[in-house]
Amino acid sequence: MEKRIRRLGVFMVLCFVALFIQLNNIQVLKAHSLATSPNNPRVIQAERTQPRGEILASDGTVLAQSVPSAPGDYYKFQRVYPAATAVLYSNIVGYDSLIYGKLGVEASYNQYLSAHNRPRTSLRDLLTNNTVTDNVTLTVRPKVQLAMQTALEAIPRPAGSAPVSAVAIDPTTGAILAMYSTPSFDPNPLVSQDTKAETAARTADLAAPGNPLLAKAYEDTSAPGSTYKVVTSSAVYDHQPALANVDYPVTGCITLPQSNLPLCNYGQGTQHEQCGGTLQITLPVSCNTAFAQMGMSLGAVSANAEAQAFGFNQVPPLDLPGAVASQFPSVAALTNNAPSQAYSAFGQQNVTASALQMALVGAGVANGGVIETPHVMAQIRDSQGNLVTSYAPKTWLKATSAATAQQVTSLMQGVVTNPQATAYGVFPAGQNVAAKTGTAEVGSQAQYTSDWMVAFAPADHPQVVVAVVAPFQPASLTGAQTSGPPACAILESALSQPQACPGG
Repeated sequence: MEKRIRRLGVFMVLCFVALFIQLNNIQVLKAHSLATSPNNPRVIQAERTQPRGEILASDGTVLAQSVPSAPGDYYKFQRVYPAATAVLYSNIVGYDSLIYGKLGVEASYNQYLSAHNRPRTSLRDLLTNNTVTDNVTLTVRPKVQLAMQTALEAIPRPAGSAPVSAVAIDPTTGAILAMYSTPSFDPNPLVSQDTKAETAARTADLAAPGNPLLAKAYEDTSAPGSTYKVVTSSAVYDHQPALANVDYPVTGCITLPQSNLPLCNYGQGTQHEQCGGTLQITLPVSCNTAFAQMGMSLGAVSANAEAQAFGFNQVPPLDLPGAVASQFPSVAALTNNAPSQAYSAFGQQNVTASALQMALVGAGVANGGVIETPHVMAQIRDSQGNLVTSYAPKTWLKATSAATAQQVTSLMQGVVTNPQATAYGVFPAGQNVAAKTGTAEVGSQAQYTSDWMVAFAPADHPQVVVAVVAPFQPASLTGAQTSGPPACAILESALSQPQACPGG
């Protein structure tokens, strides 16, 4: 009996010790993190007793603001996204939800937007309330953003609500001029003070076809198809320049080593385009058979190195949460695998890319081989208009040499100007565009295509790069047909050339 009492006593002492340790852990070690946790009701209450800073477009258009709540509401301020721009910018601006937290710019720049203490720099600051909020101005141009939305919404989506997306970027600074994907969503129901309304809105968005909450332009990928030939062309000049002058035979299909299946050029059924020649010919006409042979000649190490140099297998350092890495096969996956080397050279098989990634590929070529860090923040000012910080452009990657970039630019100009090329007639001659189309076969029976266009202008002094992708299009359509007109319209808006596009 005494032995049992002794054991019970020891057990109780250990329980008290464990309780003592846990109390100290919560009240001392974790006190600060718990007190400042965004899930702490007191923190939420404190945040919403004061307004957040505004989020503005590049021209000062208000995209997000806090207004006094209606009488009877629990919190003093309500976050509002103006109806005219809410859906247009939701994948960039994001939301500030009671239940689901913060997304987009609301999350990335929360430390500036939320009420915070201003540094004390004078005696006056010591005697006054120094709690302030800052306003974030974006790089996005409303005119270009609206043109992008209009152009993308006009693309037919025969496979249900398959998403389409686009990015326009300044290649010299990395500033995002426009970025949109469809379907999009209205963030206002997600910031309601009625938690049931928030939950219902979130549930409806998640159930909607095309997942409108997903920012497809930087959070989703698909096979880039022949737009990837821009990277392969750069790899040729960077690693084996003699391949640029190899005269590949004119053919519709080739037989690959280690495979019983033919690799063919674009076509329907048994009819495939006949093409061949040197790189100066095969890039403009987008010849798969030639690029497949280039890919096998380049080999695993060079092909993978060039993909890495252009940002594949890395998360782009965009100042928005959720950006994903685009994928290119590893050296191990390509080694002794001729079919993988061949298909990867023109963006098929295991190659995937986001619209942002392909815009950055175009930007690397347009900017003399240098890829600047993509960003949406232009500057931050306090409520008095004083500058707090502004974005200073910084290089992300040195993708290739200036000489290679110039040679690839010339090839991409041929895509637009050569009457036999894939983008001939898509852009007006006076716009001086360099471009590359992509029509990647997807689906179990290749019944769909992912249709792409990457373009920049003016080719001799690039100011804007555009990437457009429309996945799950009918196999009868091409990148030039589906994504060419939107790319032209976006360039037209960014360059202020009204009615310049054919049929515009």
